[in-house]
Amino acid sequence: MSPRAKALLLLLILIPIGFSTKFYPGSGRELFNDSIAGALYVVFWCLALFWALPKLAPWKNAAVVCAVTSILEVLQLWHPDFLETARNTFPGRAILGTTFAPMDFLFYVIGALVAWRLLRKLDPCTEN
Repeated sequence: MSPRAKALLLLLILIPIGFSTKFYPGSGRELFNDSIAGALYVVFWCLALFWALPKLAPWKNAAVVCAVTSILEVLQLWHPDFLETARNTFPGRAILGTTFAPMDFLFYVIGALVAWRLLRKLDPCTEN
């Protein structure tokens, strides 16, 4: 199976896992709903970026996704009408988020590190 096909398969597996952590109602709900979901969010977008640009070095992929995710986190401090309108939809909440939480940056970095290692294993021929 090609690395891109493996990435697509992992994306299809990760989607229900990511949603289940986001909506987990049990013990440790806050950890799963926010922190672990945030790390999986980064892994998801790293896999999606790998699928779109398979020659991009894994460290660049992870760095770009971590940076964009961090920018989206900071944007949660900004509440213009167009962003609030987007955040009032499920896709808007899922992609843009709603509430700034500084601790999320830690989990974005964790997700980026996990994704970097995963991408290196997925396609060992790419530059580290």
